[in-house]
Amino acid sequence: MSRIEGRLAKTLLNKKTVVTRAVFWKIPHSSGKEDIRLKLGRYKKPEDFDLDEEVELLAPKSELTLDQEEFQALLAFLSESYEPFRQGVRAFLPLDRPFDSENAIQIRALFSLPNKRDLIRFILTNDVIPEELAAGLQQARRARAVREFERMLADDLREAPWQEWFQRNSWVLGSQFVRVLDERHIDTQHISDFLMEAYDGFLDVVEIKRPDGGLAFWAGSLDHGNYVPSVDLTKAITQAARYIFEIEREANSVKFLERVGEVKTVKPRCVLVYGRSANWNDRQAEAYRILNASYHNLTVLTYDHVLERARRICGIKS
Repeated sequence: MSRIEGRLAKTLLNKKTVVTRAVFWKIPHSSGKEDIRLKLGRYKKPEDFDLDEEVELLAPKSELTLDQEEFQALLAFLSESYEPFRQGVRAFLPLDRPFDSENAIQIRALFSLPNKRDLIRFILTNDVIPEELAAGLQQARRARAVREFERMLADDLREAPWQEWFQRNSWVLGSQFVRVLDERHIDTQHISDFLMEAYDGFLDVVEIKRPDGGLAFWAGSLDHGNYVPSVDLTKAITQAARYIFEIEREANSVKFLERVGEVKTVKPRCVLVYGRSANWNDRQAEAYRILNASYHNLTVLTYDHVLERARRICGIKS
């Protein structure tokens, strides 16, 4: 048996037939390494037993000996957890270690509470997230969205993933939009990609097409020396114009107004996101400017225009 020193015993509980005891001892090492053990034991006690006697010689009901590593882990657990647990706290963050990965679980639990309005009210009322931190979080989230956008452009994705991305990041479409509406149906035959509430409180529409997939922006040949929209782009513009027309027809419909959350319709506009422009020459860029100027209620953006706008908003260099 290893040599021991510095033995210290403490009676934790003394009942009529049972005594509970804790015993510390130290095992010396030539290296000077600390090795403290803790034994917890519960023992059957005879009627006339003297506590000054060697309790551990009694028949044990149960015994547990912790080595140095287990003992230190127990100390850390009690130090960090006992007081919050005693006060009924089910989840807490140790402020001396705020950035441990385990703490993310507790933070996510808080922000995943179902009642978002009360959560937001609590955060604002108690200044849980200072303005500079909120701004930093928004900037980081948007920068991450830009990187995701760049990765998605490298793949020939269909429309569905892009619809999801724009749903989560409508800020890239500009300050004229304040939110995406839950409703997408204009009527039973026409379903837009997004119905939006503009900054002035009125309804607009956003339509997106996949950036590649063989959809050309310009026709394959010039017309009288001019770049003109491709057949696919012309179809997309015609579809956007139809959506604007159908929305105007529904403007006075009580049912439509209810479905769009009472957002009124007056001269709706449409943003059409279509195709790529990264490799355009100067004449194509000029033709694009002329094309957009010919519409008073429609703006055509390419995916590269959206990306450049997002980069500028985030302060990211191309």
